[in-house]
Amino acid sequence: MQSVGAEETSGPMLQRKESFSLLSTSEKWLFRGKKRKQRKRDVDSLSLCSLDINEPSTKRVKPLSRVTSLASLIPPVKAAPLKRIGQTLQRSISFRSDCRPEIMAPRQIPPAVTKRRDSKLWSETFDLGLGHMLSSRDIKRQESIFELSQGEQDLIEDLKLAKKAYRDPMLKLSIMAEHELSQIFGTLDSLIPLHEDLLSRLREARKPDGSTDRVGHILVDWLPCLDTYNSYCSNQVAAKALLDHKKQDPRVQDFLQRCLESPFSRKLDLWSFLDVPRSRLVKYPLLLREILKHTPNAHPDQQHLEEAINMIQSIVADINTQTGESECRFYKERLLYLESGQKDLLIDSSRILSCHGELKNNRGAKLHVFLFQDVLVITRAITQNEQLWYQLYRQPIPVRELEWEDLQDGEMRLGGSIRGAFSNHERTKNFFRVVFRSGGQLQSHSFQASDAFNKQQWLNCIRQAQAGARRCVDCSVMDTTEASLGLSTERTHT
Repeated sequence: MQSVGAEETSGPMLQRKESFSLLSTSEKWLFRGKKRKQRKRDVDSLSLCSLDINEPSTKRVKPLSRVTSLASLIPPVKAAPLKRIGQTLQRSISFRSDCRPEIMAPRQIPPAVTKRRDSKLWSETFDLGLGHMLSSRDIKRQESIFELSQGEQDLIEDLKLAKKAYRDPMLKLSIMAEHELSQIFGTLDSLIPLHEDLLSRLREARKPDGSTDRVGHILVDWLPCLDTYNSYCSNQVAAKALLDHKKQDPRVQDFLQRCLESPFSRKLDLWSFLDVPRSRLVKYPLLLREILKHTPNAHPDQQHLEEAINMIQSIVADINTQTGESECRFYKERLLYLESGQKDLLIDSSRILSCHGELKNNRGAKLHVFLFQDVLVITRAITQNEQLWYQLYRQPIPVRELEWEDLQDGEMRLGGSIRGAFSNHERTKNFFRVVFRSGGQLQSHSFQASDAFNKQQWLNCIRQAQAGARRCVDCSVMDTTEASLGLSTERTHT
């Protein structure tokens, strides 16, 4: 237990996005046999994404300074309220170099063109002579059904690509061990035939003119197969942790970087492909609702579509619960206790990890904070045996007894004191405080989030956790009261 001493605070949270900026300034000079008078010119400043050079070797061109920037996609596998879809950051950087003598540039091959997936529409794919006979609503329904089918085809291509372009080469080249690849890729192989089956059924239901009358009965029959996703999604937290760890190996990092720069990757990293099944799973309810939206009330497909929507919502909720419990277990196993007194039964009994992420204390130290369903755990991330662990920094704080305060920007002064104004206002933004009083001791921590939105996410999670804890207490009291009343009634009858 920590006395009021110094307050703590924290900073960025959720999963951090990793960005890599590679600087490449290679210039190959080709001089002609005859010396020419040197003239100084400004060198063009270009970003690599717009660079396209295909000039004959006899034409005089300016030397080029090229800068490339690449950013990797990191989808989070965070707890529910703080879950954030990975973002691609691709910054184009340019600069001007010093004036240099005019030179002859060699013939250069244009950079590889990124392979992009074209967006297809039903009305563009099939002969719309039929379109004159369909209403606007009917056309929208056909577009929605086609989107479902096309999405299955795209998913299958991505899963096969992950296996063919990543897993198989890394295994063949011994870049990773087979058991490591099995952990990272999980049951991905089993998902491919599952989605090939649905795609085949949807195509069989399509008429020669490209239209489809009914899909609801197909989905009702196929959706139970998605139970396979339980094991795949539950493995993702451990898979992501191992993949991040293996990226420290130069061979792994080099292989993944080469893949990222290749056209087939579409500027997506390996984890983006591994996360495609989860993204597809949570999209099914939206796709089915869109089809139902454009289905007339008297249509024979309506009842089956409604049934399918209820089924997929239940399946997604169940998988989400099991994935959350798996994530909670994973991080509980990664906690390191400095002393036995730090162990708390509330941690052991927790099945839900409401949110977690990196925050800073008021001294700027980075902390990793976990908000389980019943307890707040403050840790420091450390590396031990080349693995990431979380060492308890303070005594765990029960959620029911936790007090929190939203601090106004500028109110917190780095170093622990508070005052209304502070000279370095930027450094005192997005703070909140949590307090725990037990007996005569007080534990107080001031945390700094990465931004205002992040801060509100933390506060919302704390509110929800406290509300859940109160409901559990009320239920316990009611159960105890009912049991006592039942016992008293039994004794009275006796």
